[in-house]
Amino acid sequence: MHSSSTKPRLSFWQLWNMSFGFFGIQFGFALQNANTSRIFSTLGANPEELPLLWLAAPITGLLVQPIIGYLSDNFWHPKWGRRRPFFFAGAVFASLALFLMPNSQALWMAALVLWMMDAAINVSMEPFRAFVGDKLDPSQQTAGFAMQTFFIGCGAVVASLLPTIFSDYLGVSNVAAAGGIPDTVRYAFYAGGAVYLVSVLWTVFAADELPPENLEQFQRERSAAKGLGHALAEIFGGIGRMPTTMVQLAFVTFFTWIGLFAMWIYTTSAVADNVFGTTDAQSAAYQAAGNWAGNMFAVYSGVAALAAFILPVFARATSRKIVHMVCLVIGGLSLASVFLIHDRETLMLPMIGVGLAWASILTMPYAILAGALPPKRMGFYMGVFNIFVVIPQIMSGLVLGFVTSHVFGGHTASTLALGGASMVLAAVLTLFVKDTARPAE
Repeated sequence: MHSSSTKPRLSFWQLWNMSFGFFGIQFGFALQNANTSRIFSTLGANPEELPLLWLAAPITGLLVQPIIGYLSDNFWHPKWGRRRPFFFAGAVFASLALFLMPNSQALWMAALVLWMMDAAINVSMEPFRAFVGDKLDPSQQTAGFAMQTFFIGCGAVVASLLPTIFSDYLGVSNVAAAGGIPDTVRYAFYAGGAVYLVSVLWTVFAADELPPENLEQFQRERSAAKGLGHALAEIFGGIGRMPTTMVQLAFVTFFTWIGLFAMWIYTTSAVADNVFGTTDAQSAAYQAAGNWAGNMFAVYSGVAALAAFILPVFARATSRKIVHMVCLVIGGLSLASVFLIHDRETLMLPMIGVGLAWASILTMPYAILAGALPPKRMGFYMGVFNIFVVIPQIMSGLVLGFVTSHVFGGHTASTLALGGASMVLAAVLTLFVKDTARPAE
């Protein structure tokens, strides 16, 4: 790859084009995060089963991301580049899964489609992180990740609001008739599939890629890297040689994502129980709570989109890890406060704090990490880093259901408070991270 001294400084619109695909990718993630538990519950899942059903998402990430990172590091096409073929392939299959998910007729089908959806989203998403390291000088990398965060926030706002838009403004039925999935959710997923594909295609055709600094050497190394055995040896060997900064960030990320996973799994049921007074997933009140949870997710995503451009300013004035620590404390306390709130309008307030944390989660760790990684292995290590995003989700999937049912008596709002406490612990661990890269300009 090019050294930082040979990378041209990109304009605002070039940053825009290379990041726009994340608008569609986040449509997929936002629809998944806001509606998967709702779909599972409507199809008959109980609160203790939800985390186990959600395991599809982190397990696919664990398997897919390091492999896709390794493959994209060792791929080059003179027309399509290194990362963009993976953007495109993932978008096609993710869009298909978004069309299939709301047509699931049984729990097993919904769980199977979730596996497909999450695997495809990971195929297109993971190389996007490496894309920033490939194309941008270190002085622009925080801005690059901030632009991604902006599109993540914008995509999530629109996608999270879609069921409410369809029901309140377009007159689409929000009733789960005969145990089926409401039309509002089905139409939201259809729209999401279309937006996902179009947005990723925008980046595929509007952005270019820098060729390897020494193409002949790259091709020789790529030829030598062929073979599954060599690939696996490289992957596991690379994990054992992670930079120190990456190891430190891994602990922060572990506890951060326990909180996030708890929020995505249990916000709908917590709002239904705490505010709408129901635990019956077939009731109109529960489906209304599902729409309201989507509105809450839209608020935190909108805040994240705005904060994405503000946080780098504070990072330059202080440091990236201080900004991340403060945002995690605010986000953790905000998430925990949902336990105390029984008024639906008031629920929007803690989502502001969660939004600040989400903006930092999507920006600061990756900016710190990009400066600590060898450029030739940027995609691989970004994929490995995401192992520490999915491991806490797997652990949560195995444990949170039991804790919710047998410790908290089925009250999922208590699980959200536990998730908030985990994020505060992540904030404390941020103090031990060493950030050696120079700050963004």
